Amino acid sequence: MQYKDLDITHVVSAQANTTPLGGCTLSDGVIEAMSEAAKWHVDIDKLWDAAGARFAEVTGTEDACPTTGASAGVAISVAAIIAGTDVSRIQSLPGAVDGPNEVLLQKGHSISYSGAPIGQMIAIGGGRVKEVGAVNETLPAHIEGAITEHTAALMFVTSHTHASQRRSVPLEEVIAIGRRHNIPVIVDAANEEDLKHWSALGADLVCYSGPKSLGAPTSGFICGSRQLIAACRAQYSGIARPMKVGKESLMGLLQAVDEYVAVTPLARGAQQRERMEALVPRLDALTGLTARVSKDESGREIYRVLLTVNPQEAGRDATTLAKEARAGTPAVYLRDFKMHLGQLEVDPRALSAAGEEDVVRRLTELLMTTDARS
Repeated sequence: MQYKDLDITHVVSAQANTTPLGGCTLSDGVIEAMSEAAKWHVDIDKLWDAAGARFAEVTGTEDACPTTGASAGVAISVAAIIAGTDVSRIQSLPGAVDGPNEVLLQKGHSISYSGAPIGQMIAIGGGRVKEVGAVNETLPAHIEGAITEHTAALMFVTSHTHASQRRSVPLEEVIAIGRRHNIPVIVDAANEEDLKHWSALGADLVCYSGPKSLGAPTSGFICGSRQLIAACRAQYSGIARPMKVGKESLMGLLQAVDEYVAVTPLARGAQQRERMEALVPRLDALTGLTARVSKDESGREIYRVLLTVNPQEAGRDATTLAKEARAGTPAVYLRDFKMHLGQLEVDPRALSAAGEEDVVRRLTELLMTTDARS
């Protein structure tokens, strides 16, 4: 069975790896690992223990628990903190159980996972969201003042493209507040590239996505202390049962992580910058576009081509250009987080060399080159 058998055509993602576009494409090594895993039965508990040990090694933590993704990781983490390893409590969730169940969330961190709110993930784990502060400003006093005997955990979202970070309470301060009140801190690090940073700061549980940055199939993992990870694993007797990871996806994730950590962030960033610098003059020559290399706004070693659209010269604004690019075959999806500023981006992380050519071809079809115009 192939996509064409379903009358489906592939698309080109210049947005990086996103859930609405199917996560990520897989390396030959990851595909081979998954194919080999599919041929055999295996003791899943032993595989999970071995996988957890490997994830713990690369994250610098005591243990880790596989998941189907970061959103599942949030639900499982909340359930682990609320229910622990008590089977009767685990199997009562997401219904109410005795004890603390409120999860404090900065209002600017109240994100959605492609339309599914983080609050719903917390609720699946038996938690009740208590938002603090305002969307554009949260102070440490907002968090500290909201803590009561009902507070179970503090939640922090790292995403600079989805959460409002500019005037939120940084993780270091959130962790310090948690320590003062003996309240664990959960971090959603779904799209983060640094696998050690957040745990090293002192976060108790950190949730990663497999497809976002790691190049893995639908999967993810939670890392943290041995005691809390044991509680995370215990949730597979309860709300985590429908979130279980199969042997093929788990072996694919392990292979993807090994491939990922074999390349340093600086080397990965240098490769991206070289590719994008070669792409700039080809896109800058198109009528109505100004192209330049831009580093990720959060300071990560990610380099993109920033396209500024001149509506008068291009004959359409950035919103229309993005829509028209998606209407081609294959459809080209440009990164649109700055579209309200009249800008689009080409993100190299999910782009093959052939994909880069598709981007140039589609935009050339839509916009005359300066040479052709003259």
